[in-house]
Amino acid sequence: MTWQTRASRTVYENRWIRVEENDVVGPHGEGIYGVVEMQHPAVFVVAVDDDDRVCLVSLERYTTGHSWEVPAGGSDGEDPLVAAQRELAEEAGITAARWTALGRMNALNGIARAPEFVFLAQGISRGADADASQHEEGIDAVRWVPFGNVLRMIAAGEITDGESVAALAYAGIHLDRFA
Repeated sequence: MTWQTRASRTVYENRWIRVEENDVVGPHGEGIYGVVEMQHPAVFVVAVDDDDRVCLVSLERYTTGHSWEVPAGGSDGEDPLVAAQRELAEEAGITAARWTALGRMNALNGIARAPEFVFLAQGISRGADADASQHEEGIDAVRWVPFGNVLRMIAAGEITDGESVAALAYAGIHLDRFA
């Protein structure tokens, strides 16, 4: 049986998300299904320098506390590549000469419509001074970690952001780091 929506209403909306409540009929009968919809797709950037180090940013999340993550953010309606380039410059203060689209994923697909795009950035160079934008973004630190150590950080529970873990998996597959 496929899901059927009988009625839908927006119960909350801001510039980043919309929350809807749906009267549905699904595999288990009738019910209410809440859905969070992102207003724009998100982008995730795995930046890898010539020494095979990955750029991680440290920030304090309201919902989960301290987090090490890959640079990421909303696309604000831009082309995902343009948004990825902007986010890398804002969050890490760097630019990249080579960009590879690694894939598309969905965050929290049981409760959300939140498309995400993952990019690999290589040919890294220091961009404009990012201190002001990093502070505005809530970035506490930028750290370059060897790729193998990043995988150990995931295994040790030091990187817990699911989308960063998935983005790093995309990059690891592309760069053949799991062989």
